[in-house]
Amino acid sequence: MKRGDVIRFHPTLLEFSAHYRFEPRPVAVARGNEKGRVERAISFIRRNFLAGRTWKDLDDLNAQAAEWCWSVSTDRPCPEDTSITVGEAFKQEQPRLIALPDNPFPSDECVEVSVGKTPYVRFDLNDYSIPHTHVRRTLTVMASLTEVRILHAGEVIARHQRHFGKGEQIENDEHIRELVKRKSQARGQRGQDQLSQAAPSSQLLLSQAVERGNRLSTLVASLLTLLNSYGASELEAAIQEALQQDTPHPNAVRLSLQRRRELRQLPPPIPVAIPNHPKAQKLVVRSASLAAYDQLSKVDLCEKTTANETTVPVNTNNGASTDES
Repeated sequence: MKRGDVIRFHPTLLEFSAHYRFEPRPVAVARGNEKGRVERAISFIRRNFLAGRTWKDLDDLNAQAAEWCWSVSTDRPCPEDTSITVGEAFKQEQPRLIALPDNPFPSDECVEVSVGKTPYVRFDLNDYSIPHTHVRRTLTVMASLTEVRILHAGEVIARHQRHFGKGEQIENDEHIRELVKRKSQARGQRGQDQLSQAAPSSQLLLSQAVERGNRLSTLVASLLTLLNSYGASELEAAIQEALQQDTPHPNAVRLSLQRRRELRQLPPPIPVAIPNHPKAQKLVVRSASLAAYDQLSKVDLCEKTTANETTVPVNTNNGASTDES
């Protein structure tokens, strides 16, 4: 970056040059003559290596490039002294070159990504899976040519082999298993929440039934079926009766519901088909209280009584008029 006569280098470039001990030299923008050696090298690679070449993947291209560098490129005449090859010139210069550091400069691509409600990170046109516990967060992707690492607060939470396709979905089997397990637990928890709202005593019944070796998911499914058939009020009463008889099981609740229905001489319940929608599945319909209607009846009765007690003037003169004037 140039500001007036001052050249300001990017901090990463300065770190890179310090790591490998070279001096960066700026050149003017759009001045090819100031970096002709670089421009000619790029042109040479395009004409002699890339032109007409085919490869199946990036590894194949890199292998061909390495072979070309140590054969065709190394055997060409040296631009500074055409009497020797580039390989021979390198052998003469190599003893005077500074050795490379033991630790390579970190050159991984680093980007921040926002994760939506699905456990996948979009990077370079592909989706990489992450643990479901890290959705709806901002994560960091560190990508090399071979690996994609996904970090949260500096900790690696996922590793994948890097893919250079488009629209691919790269998954870790462990991430998928944990997600399926979590969804299964969530479905059971939603059922317990629905029962808790409709029939509060159901939580005690479930707890006692599980202690006696019954499977929680089966218990919840059975009670939800009874809830849909008989309603919240009847289910709560039947559960309380089962608890009083020390029989905490859906079968005891079912027998209680059937007995209560037969005592009132009601027909068998007809299940109502509920749409497969989360809000509809969680909907609990409670029986309305009739106390408000009792109050209305009392008000109507008071109004009628008041109307009957109102006195009406009575003519005692048998229809004869009296002229007091």
